[in-house]
Amino acid sequence: MENAEVVRDWRGRSYPVGPVPADRTRMFRHALVAMAAISPLQYGFAALLTGDATGLLLLAACIVFQAAGALPALHLVRRGRVSVRAALTAGAALTAAGFLTVALTTTLTTTLTTAPNGGGTGAEVAGGLGAGGAGALVGGPLFLALLGYALLGGLGAGAVYGVCSEVVSSWYPDRPASRVSLVTGAFGYGAVPLLVWAGIAPAATPVAFGTAALVAAVAIGAAARHLRLPPRHWWPGSVDPRAHALDAAILRRTPGAVRQFGLAQALRTRALPALAVILACAGAVSVFDVIVVAATGSWGALALLVALNGAGRAVAMRASDAFGRRGVLAAVLTILAAGQLLLLAAVQNGTAAPLLWLGAVAAGLGGGAFYPLVASLVREFFGVEKVGEIQAVVYSAKAVAGVMAACLALAAPAAPGAALLTATALAALPALATPRLRTPGLPATIPL
Repeated sequence: MENAEVVRDWRGRSYPVGPVPADRTRMFRHALVAMAAISPLQYGFAALLTGDATGLLLLAACIVFQAAGALPALHLVRRGRVSVRAALTAGAALTAAGFLTVALTTTLTTTLTTAPNGGGTGAEVAGGLGAGGAGALVGGPLFLALLGYALLGGLGAGAVYGVCSEVVSSWYPDRPASRVSLVTGAFGYGAVPLLVWAGIAPAATPVAFGTAALVAAVAIGAAARHLRLPPRHWWPGSVDPRAHALDAAILRRTPGAVRQFGLAQALRTRALPALAVILACAGAVSVFDVIVVAATGSWGALALLVALNGAGRAVAMRASDAFGRRGVLAAVLTILAAGQLLLLAAVQNGTAAPLLWLGAVAAGLGGGAFYPLVASLVREFFGVEKVGEIQAVVYSAKAVAGVMAACLALAAPAAPGAALLTATALAALPALATPRLRTPGLPATIPL
């Protein structure tokens, strides 16, 4: 790559054009499998919660540390202070430690095996959200769970999520949104096998998490061996960067940034905090929905929700390539809000199966697709120069989402209707505001 041809597009951006490595597809697959391996740490644990305050505290803490782990890992990797291999090796060890904590802490796994089975009335669902295992983790076990599952597991998952996303987007600069959406989608549906296992044999939940620890260590360890970053600003020789920059469809539907923003400059815009608020609100509803559907005892609806949470990301990105990011993001958030109303109707009608499944479909499709859409808007608003760091700042809003989701779940036992209506508002308000997002750097008189 030392002799790579450097070309410039009409915006003045430089592209060191080089050959596509033979193992690029293999790197993509390793990143996808690694993402799937960390999924049970969040979605698996959330789905198996009975809703007690201690379990929700652990889940919220894990999400907070997951969000906090992404930015430092990206910062160190992008500056060459830590290699991709070292970052992912540490992520493998930390994530495995989180899974093992759940598997080996008896009082913790007890809270994950007492969820109500089968459907129930609205009152029973509310009971499921607040019953079982409350106060089981006190003293030493609680400290071990916070240290092993929340702190170590959360930091490890955050590092894996951030580094794998960065590697994939860097090797596919001509289509980063679609490729990253496939990888992050695995973070959604990767928990499905564990949920099926736990649904069939609840008593084997510790074994399921122990197996997840082994899978995570192997999958992320393999990714650590094969993943690497391309040279700075690398562009594949199979795609003409100047023609790509002038593509009329791209300029119309997904235009690039007006200029390259630094992190400090991006923080001074209105768009960055707006994107962080959108992610925090939608992220809280996404996690809360998993807990709500799990409380009904319908493992089929739960598995469908989690699977669609991942698969919906790729579908949304394809739609946004055709119709634009902002419009599709508003549609996704609207679908997520509609899912809350359907789940509310299901709970109030004794978890009626048709309404519950429709709610799971809507909540699943809307509950994951906003992540890659927000990430794509970060790239299109602020450019590619500092996109990893800026995106990590926006992603850190997931820490707020975890706390908000726990608060909703804690309120649900006493007032499930009010909690779901609050979730509806958290999804609907950003849906209304999304079309008003403006590209930073454009004069106010220029149309969106």
